[in-house]
Amino acid sequence: MKKEETGIGTLIDLHDQIIDQGNGYWIKIEAWRVEPTRFVPHGVRYSLTLHEPYGRRILGYDNAHAVKPPKKFKYAGTRLAYDHKHRHVSDKGVPYAFQDAYQLLSDFFAEVDQVLKEIQTS
Repeated sequence: MKKEETGIGTLIDLHDQIIDQGNGYWIKIEAWRVEPTRFVPHGVRYSLTLHEPYGRRILGYDNAHAVKPPKKFKYAGTRLAYDHKHRHVSDKGVPYAFQDAYQLLSDFFAEVDQVLKEIQTS
């Protein structure tokens, strides 16, 4: 089994997990296999989210919808990214460069740690 497939298996195994982060913050992980397409070439749909005590999402990584590239990339509009992240409640998403499921999990949990640290120090 290839490393990427093992990583996707690990991500799938985490489906429906709720992980307490203390002080009312929590993570929800959803992931399931889909047929690979040009929009989801890795064959997995996912949503990794960090929530504040009242349930609002304050960070999320997912591939549920396309996001437009930033305006500074004037000619990049032909390819819409499906893998993306939301950095705050009202963020419509910025592209995320999906490499493999292990990197996705690593990037997400590193950013969770960063967000929670920022909340503690504010």
